[in-house]
Amino acid sequence: MSDAETAAGTGAPRGGPDQLDEALLATLFTQSAVGLGVLDPQLRLVRANSLVEGEDVGEYIGHRFTEAFRLDDPDGTEQLMKRVLAGEGPARDHLVRGRLRRIPGDREFLVSVYRLDGPGGPEAPALGLLVAVVDVTERQRARARNAALAAVRDAVGGSLDVAATCRSFADALVPGFADLAVVEVVDDVLRGADPPVGPLPPGTPLRRAASGRCDAFRDTAEGAGEGGARDRSGVTRRLAARTPYALATTDLRARLVPLGPGNPWPATDPDGARAVAETGAHSLIVVPLTLRGAVLGLVSLYRCGAAEPFDEDDVSLAVSAATRAALGIDNARRYEREHIIASTVQRRLLPQAERQQAAVDTAHVLLPGRDSGCWFDTIALSGARTALVVGGVAGEGLQSAIAMGQLRTVIQALAGLDLEPEEVLARLKDTADRLADERAALPPADALQGEPMSAGCVYGVYDPFTRTCTVARAGHPAPLIVGPDGRAVALDVPEGPGLFSTDSALFAPATVTLEVGSLLAFCTAELLSGDRAAERITETLARPGRSLQQLGDDIVYALPDDTRSAGAALLLARTGTVSDHLVATWDLAQDPTTPATARVLVRDRLQGWGLGEDTVEATELIVSELVTNAVRYGTPPLRLRLLLDSTLTCEVHDGSPASPHLRHARTVDEGGRGLFIVSRLASHWGARHGPDGKVLWTEQDLPDDERNGAGGER
Repeated sequence: MSDAETAAGTGAPRGGPDQLDEALLATLFTQSAVGLGVLDPQLRLVRANSLVEGEDVGEYIGHRFTEAFRLDDPDGTEQLMKRVLAGEGPARDHLVRGRLRRIPGDREFLVSVYRLDGPGGPEAPALGLLVAVVDVTERQRARARNAALAAVRDAVGGSLDVAATCRSFADALVPGFADLAVVEVVDDVLRGADPPVGPLPPGTPLRRAASGRCDAFRDTAEGAGEGGARDRSGVTRRLAARTPYALATTDLRARLVPLGPGNPWPATDPDGARAVAETGAHSLIVVPLTLRGAVLGLVSLYRCGAAEPFDEDDVSLAVSAATRAALGIDNARRYEREHIIASTVQRRLLPQAERQQAAVDTAHVLLPGRDSGCWFDTIALSGARTALVVGGVAGEGLQSAIAMGQLRTVIQALAGLDLEPEEVLARLKDTADRLADERAALPPADALQGEPMSAGCVYGVYDPFTRTCTVARAGHPAPLIVGPDGRAVALDVPEGPGLFSTDSALFAPATVTLEVGSLLAFCTAELLSGDRAAERITETLARPGRSLQQLGDDIVYALPDDTRSAGAALLLARTGTVSDHLVATWDLAQDPTTPATARVLVRDRLQGWGLGEDTVEATELIVSELVTNAVRYGTPPLRLRLLLDSTLTCEVHDGSPASPHLRHARTVDEGGRGLFIVSRLASHWGARHGPDGKVLWTEQDLPDDERNGAGGER
């Protein structure tokens, strides 16, 4: 039987084994979708197909593999091949980076290396290597684009600060997508204005909000002069006409711009041209930051050096990323504008200057931050007493500042009624409950309708005559107290319910007797958060020889960073007494002649203080009416006290709890005009109650010359 017949009968292919191997190799090298190359033991190419589409295979034969592909890490790749050649097993999907002769730019390849065994098998020297090469440049670029867009989605929108948002956006794009990134925002937008509707006119000021650059160009950027590519965040430039930047803000479309010597537009923008020259940028994408037709700013992305130029797919990614960034920047801009308004309202509602009190020195620290609802106050009360208040409404924005202003106004009005601290907070909580009910009654479409309210307050009253401080608190930390010897003073104040809570528990006060020169620190809760916060503040207050303002600064210096960003309020007070020569006290008899005696005592004392005749006569009449009322309707003991400070205070104490009422007497009435006369002569008057009776008091404003004279004696 012939060979042809045998082949036909058995189905075996025609030809010998050598012919079969050659046919197999020819088919693989001509039809394979993967680049194949055969290397000799010296790692030179001896046979190859078209390793990469568009390349002439003949140019590679006889060259070392690493030279043919001009790899970034030729030594590492050769070491890998030598290990395979030595029989350590194949290497699969090894990612390398290099450059080809006919295709510009960097390329990325997946290289798999297999050992070609000779007749002696794995134990004999290898005949060479088989290398499979897959150009994955486009796949890697697509993966890099997706990673860059994911980075933008993850990084942008987490901050409500415009600068931080722009910085996160630039950092997300560099170096994975661009070598340089510059984010500019319309200057008026950063100043609180609404973004203008496009197109932007030439000359519009743009402020650089953030910029980012990869490490390969950082040294060049840092060495650039003014107008160069170095980080110039905060610098403002005007939008130059007839440039890609101006065109992008005219039709609100992105621009892909090759950069080179033939471009005409750099002549109209010398600063931009100098930046391009110093960085070696060869490709630019300009994308306007737009939202609903309004222009927030510009994003400029550059590729430099040997980096692959941008293409249209990169433009699509840049537009998607810019859309995300524009939304984040606009949200941050809206928040910052509302925060500015809320902070302005807060500042206007707080005390505008330190108020001089009769026997207490005070200083405050207000840390601006997210919390726009914290407040402090010092309120002068009758009898040289001082109310010290610190509180806070939880939350951010204008509504918190408004609620703070409402509560502060109410507590000032309640303080003027000479109520005890626990009564002040009880009535303040009633007001807070009404405010909460009003919010709950808003229409469901109103955003505030379902927003919870929370607030706390601590209220203390210092009496210099008894040297006591009585404190009550509503969902707020108790004050910290340090004696003049530097030791902490214990003050256990029961915590009452928060102002907007549903808890109906009663407020309980605590009273402590203080030495002259003691320090009190009323703090919002933020200052007392963290490890050893109370101890840290107490230790700071114990530092000798420091003014109140210096102590306040020392406390701020020691705060954690997150406290400073949240915002807080601190009120410091140093206790004192009223000078004996500015106070006069007399115990009077419950007798009809007592008013006349009181007038003589008052005239003698006021003349000794150097007050004018008009003030003396008015005070005589006031004291006469108050003492007459106490003799007629009150009970013993009867006491008269005069206090000279920036005002003149008259106080008449008796043992009766009943308070007189101001009446408007008719023309034919013989009495009922006493308190009416008092109200006309005094600037303020009122009654306060205690466990041993009541005190009727008046305050008279003094002329400037008499006030200055009293201050000089003090």
